[in-house]
Amino acid sequence: MSKITILLLFFFSTNLAAQPAPFLTPFEKDNSTTATYQEAISFYKKLAESYEALQLKEWGTTDSGHPLHVAVLSKNKNFDAASLRRQNKCILLINNAIHPGEPEGVDATMMLVRDYLQKPGLQSFLEKMVIVVVPFYNIGGGLNRGAYSRANQNGPDFYGFRGNAKNLDLNRDFIKCDSKNAQTFNQLFNHWQPDIFIDNHTSNGADYQYTISMLTTQEDKLGPVLGKYVRNELLPVLYQKMADKDWEMTPYVNVWGSTPDEGIPGFNDSPRYGSGFGALHHCISFVAETHMLKPYPDRLRATYAFMDVVIKEASQRADEIRQAREKEIENCMKKTALPIDWEIDKTRSDTILFKGFEAKYKPSEVTGLDRLWYDRNAPFEKEIPYWNHFVPSIETEKPVAYIIPQAYSKVIERLRWNGVKMERLKEDARKEVEMYYIKDYKDRPAYEGHYLHHGTEVEKTKMEWPFHKGDYLVPTDQPAVRYIMETLEPQGPDSFFAWNFFDAILGQKEYFSPYVFEDIAAAFLRENPTVREELEAKKKADPEFAKSSWMQLGFVYQKTQYYEKTHRLYPVARLR
Repeated sequence: MSKITILLLFFFSTNLAAQPAPFLTPFEKDNSTTATYQEAISFYKKLAESYEALQLKEWGTTDSGHPLHVAVLSKNKNFDAASLRRQNKCILLINNAIHPGEPEGVDATMMLVRDYLQKPGLQSFLEKMVIVVVPFYNIGGGLNRGAYSRANQNGPDFYGFRGNAKNLDLNRDFIKCDSKNAQTFNQLFNHWQPDIFIDNHTSNGADYQYTISMLTTQEDKLGPVLGKYVRNELLPVLYQKMADKDWEMTPYVNVWGSTPDEGIPGFNDSPRYGSGFGALHHCISFVAETHMLKPYPDRLRATYAFMDVVIKEASQRADEIRQAREKEIENCMKKTALPIDWEIDKTRSDTILFKGFEAKYKPSEVTGLDRLWYDRNAPFEKEIPYWNHFVPSIETEKPVAYIIPQAYSKVIERLRWNGVKMERLKEDARKEVEMYYIKDYKDRPAYEGHYLHHGTEVEKTKMEWPFHKGDYLVPTDQPAVRYIMETLEPQGPDSFFAWNFFDAILGQKEYFSPYVFEDIAAAFLRENPTVREELEAKKKADPEFAKSSWMQLGFVYQKTQYYEKTHRLYPVARLR
């Protein structure tokens, strides 16, 4: 073999070795395919083995029995969350397959991470950014793979199921944490404390021209500093950059009437949802919602484009975003009262240009009744109202601290998972505190394994109450104050009370034997004539009550010292 041949062989082999491996995803081999859970994790493992800037780790467990994996792309090869925050890195967390039947994020993020590792032109955007990826969150749903659970969806051929291994919707589980998935995610979120969170989804509902819509953490809920920055500075640029990429977006299409041309209300993303959970931690959250009727390749590419735009824009604004978050946290800690529930301000709306299809009606071949359909041969562009200003519907004064009896270990562990600082009482003590009695509440039908309380009414009272060594003192002077108050104030829509963590207090434990209590009640009424007057008035006003000796004796019983003080007494105390 000649020297020239040897040199040529050396030259070509060296250059071939220098070329990045293709790392094609299953989608790129067949665009009607989405990666399985196993394929996705295998892909990230091979990438991490080839590139030092990517780390793949197991992070806790899931209901499926499989571990949750987390991939971290850090250009400087530092994978320590606390250290990266000290370096003022902007941390982006991307979550995929919370609903595995909506798989665009799985495939798009595999391609995105690979491209940011391989393409030199993208490296500069990682100088101030760290990208943390959950490749496949709902593993149990991903393993339950089929072709028919998404009847309205245009591809891919096979995909996962919405419910997880316990048939839970994980996008309703961020507060109650019934799943191991959510328990792990809470701890992961607290560990990384992301500045931006993207949760990738596919939307259903009305038909329109856009391939992708976006649900942002409701700006008013983010607060006057961070919310204003998102509404006025960040969102207009993201919308424009997506339009520049030919993936024009619209706000999440959540209709009040029958069709979106009548107007779109903002989505009230309470903390059970990913974006609402992010708001409790002052995190800018985006839910990318591609439209189910658009071809799967288009939906995937739109998802890729959105993540790419966020990375590039956030990398330029990293310092601004972190400063806005820090200022919002500081302001929140200084406030004397905080909202715990919100409602749309129906007196204020913005106007947006919406590109839709005309909604029409025709007789149904199934029922013979009128049915809605969207005429894709009749596209339109029109200005519509967009109601996206929210105001507090319930605002609560902030206590100095809460005291939680140690018996409520499930509450304590969820607070701990979310970085809440607590201390334990060193000895038994009686303290003057504020307590709530639950006056009234309503229940929803069976919902995600619970009978969710809502419309809760409370009566606040001051009392001296005994606490015990080992009970938990939770000060509110800490960054996690929003999470603390929105979970511990029972009127909150996603409070621990709402999710049935305290239901035992709603049941009375002691009663009376009527034949014995008759004499006690008679003596009590003789000594308390005002109660006698109340009893007689109620008998006149309520015929059913007047006919029932048990109801009347119960009425008197509740006025006596024999009635248990803990019935409907919410056990979490407020220190003022």
